Amino acid sequence: MNPLRSFFEKAASERAGWKAKNRYYHRDIESFVKSNIPAGRSVLEIGCGPGDLIASVDARFAVGVDFSEGMVRQARTRYPSPHFLVAAAEDLPLREPFDFVILSDVIGLLPDVQRAFDQLKAVTTPDTRLIITYYNYLWEPVLKFAERAGLKMAEPTQNWLPLEDIQNLLYLSGFEVIKKGYRFLVPARIPVISAFFNKFLAKLPLIRRLCLVEWLIAKPVSKPRDPASVKTSVVIPCRNERDNIEQAVLRTPRLGGSTELVFVDGVSTDGTIQEIERMQKAHPERDIRLVHQGAAKGKCDAVYKGFAAAKGDVLMILDADLTVPPEDLPKFFHALVDGKGEFINGTRMVYPMEKQAMRFLNHLGNKFFGLVFSYLLEQRFSDTLCGTKVLWKKEFDKIRDNRAYFGDFDPFGDFDLIFGASKQNLKIIEIPVRYRERVYGTTKIRRFFHGWLLLRMCWIAMRKLKFV
Repeated sequence: MNPLRSFFEKAASERAGWKAKNRYYHRDIESFVKSNIPAGRSVLEIGCGPGDLIASVDARFAVGVDFSEGMVRQARTRYPSPHFLVAAAEDLPLREPFDFVILSDVIGLLPDVQRAFDQLKAVTTPDTRLIITYYNYLWEPVLKFAERAGLKMAEPTQNWLPLEDIQNLLYLSGFEVIKKGYRFLVPARIPVISAFFNKFLAKLPLIRRLCLVEWLIAKPVSKPRDPASVKTSVVIPCRNERDNIEQAVLRTPRLGGSTELVFVDGVSTDGTIQEIERMQKAHPERDIRLVHQGAAKGKCDAVYKGFAAAKGDVLMILDADLTVPPEDLPKFFHALVDGKGEFINGTRMVYPMEKQAMRFLNHLGNKFFGLVFSYLLEQRFSDTLCGTKVLWKKEFDKIRDNRAYFGDFDPFGDFDLIFGASKQNLKIIEIPVRYRERVYGTTKIRRFFHGWLLLRMCWIAMRKLKFV
């Protein structure tokens, strides 16, 4: 028998007891994994051991795999609901796809990590997410001491795999990392102290590099789609934007197999509705639709109503003030269809702006929120409030279905969509745009009032996404 397998066969009867002894650590891993897996999905765990982690997930269909027959027997005895199989990570017998694949504290024991990652191609789709946790090699002396002191189960010598090496091996096997980070600074439960260190200090820059657990969330590298097979919906929220409507119609390019323009009117009083209707008659070759927002107020509500009415595979937001040129939309379309990202966010902070395009305080505020979001969401943002955002309709449906998790008081919808995209672990990328001065109408932004609301949104992100 393989020495490694022999070791875990002998340890199988004790493994559950050791996990119970270090329950504080394992509960944190469970909490992290569960926070990244919505209820009702299909989940596979490689190296499931006695089955605690996979059994804790609220899954529609769950399978645990371990190469130790003794571990699988323990898991089947303790948890009748997930399916448990005996198999090595390097030779998976499964061929059906899963929404999520978990590899927790297992890659350090694999004799061939790349081959194990290669096997995952058979059980993943472009929408699958891999959740990987492993220990920070800086803790090696502490962990060895804990083993000698009887505080932790002794284990064979493991692979030395910093985050960068895991990311490289994933890339070689056709996967790309969406997010990565560290967590868990104090692995033993000490009243008050452990909670403070692990929930707050462990999330701070520099200090977090000292944490015990390193983690990654990855996905298969996307393959480009044929643009001609994709239908596109450009949603244009508008309120009192009469003189911008014709330019929006004339300047918006045709994207993919078909392009519809969905104007969502927020009870305009300047003739915007009549102008949209005039454009419908003047340009029957364009698929122009009008959605009435009704009594509800705010851009966020308008965007959601427009997305609900949209018929396309790709959803785009174009602000009716045209401060972001419609001519830039093909960049967003091709980034999405070519598989470069799953949520494409515009950024106005790269190219020089026209003089009156953005006031100084607004510019500082955007810079501030970009830095805050990059920290909170573990993905880089330079501009969170650019109105131009593009994503697949199927991804928006997931965001919409989980919207209640954050609450509903974002007046613009930018944070609402970004939070949702981050929660769904979508790959977010930014595309620079040239920001123009408004030529008609007035801005709907109230700097200080809306700035306060956005600070509240950041606080929600801290509680719901970062300090969990």
